[in-house]
Amino acid sequence: MIRRFAILLLMVPAGLHAQEQGDPSAGLRVARETCAACHAVEAGQNQSPRTQAPAFTRIAQVPGMTTTALTVALRTSHETMPNIMLEPKQLRDLAVYITSLNTHP
Repeated sequence: MIRRFAILLLMVPAGLHAQEQGDPSAGLRVARETCAACHAVEAGQNQSPRTQAPAFTRIAQVPGMTTTALTVALRTSHETMPNIMLEPKQLRDLAVYITSLNTHP
């Protein structure tokens, strides 16, 4: 799963860096409501409820992970992940929250 995120990073055009800012607090709420059944969504959590679902802190620490790259990845189907439909603001907030978990920028 992490490899897929890294591959998707290579597919993101360089000009997409100017995406609107999101609200990490709202993103945490989305994560708790939508993602926590499978992923470890809180800072400091390393073990996800589903072992094949990476912890959000691990996703945030993928080299080159940006809010834009994560937004693209979240819009892409994954065979082991359900297709969750989020509003654009929710998606932006979630991506900003996840990237905020990177403690090694």
